[in-house]
Amino acid sequence: MSRKTTILKAFRAALPHTIPIFAGFWFLGLTYGIYMNASGFSFWYPMFMSLFIFAGSVEFVAVNLLMGAFHPLQALAMTLLINARHLFYGISMLDKYKGTGVKKPYLIFGMCDESFSINYTAQIPPDVDRGWFQFFVTLLNHFYWFSGSTLGGIFGGLLQFNTQGLEFVMTAMFVVIFLEQWLKEKRHTSAILGLGISVICLLAFGADGFILPAMLGILGVLTLLRRPIEAAQEKGGDGR
Repeated sequence: MSRKTTILKAFRAALPHTIPIFAGFWFLGLTYGIYMNASGFSFWYPMFMSLFIFAGSVEFVAVNLLMGAFHPLQALAMTLLINARHLFYGISMLDKYKGTGVKKPYLIFGMCDESFSINYTAQIPPDVDRGWFQFFVTLLNHFYWFSGSTLGGIFGGLLQFNTQGLEFVMTAMFVVIFLEQWLKEKRHTSAILGLGISVICLLAFGADGFILPAMLGILGVLTLLRRPIEAAQEKGGDGR
């Protein structure tokens, strides 16, 4: 099989997995670009921020950071808090990204929640190159966000509407992804543990401070229960 055929086949296999993300990312990206425009920023800001930051939540928060007094340590702490979950995504993808060669740096940079979900759970056909499949999943999702943000910034001045409440779209997308993973699993041990620990941390630390404790708790519990979960998986269940 030629290199061109390999790449094209991987693109065709990856594209259908990203179509649901396209709708959500374009809507959110357009909203972000319009929000930046309404806040007084040129379309260059959402265009370059979506290209080089590629972290939707942080990009929305960055609007307020750019409009106020700049506090580097505060911006760093806030960014780490918002995106701390990517530390756990990275650990989960260590084996998945092995052998991807020069594509690996971009796969690491472009690993958003949606790309992680697809690349971690997708059943890649045996005749499709895994590295190129993961690359196109990441690239397409990146392009959806970048193009939506840029167009929102360009045409934002032509539209006037209240953007309050649009951030819930991201929550809705996460719920859909969780449900899709739930339906694919035969055993739900990890999911139930994750939900339980998150609820406990939410009650203990409140809505503004539960994310990091929940992540650490999930990591610790799943590490302790790794062997029983793997044993259950080997018996025919999916213990992830």
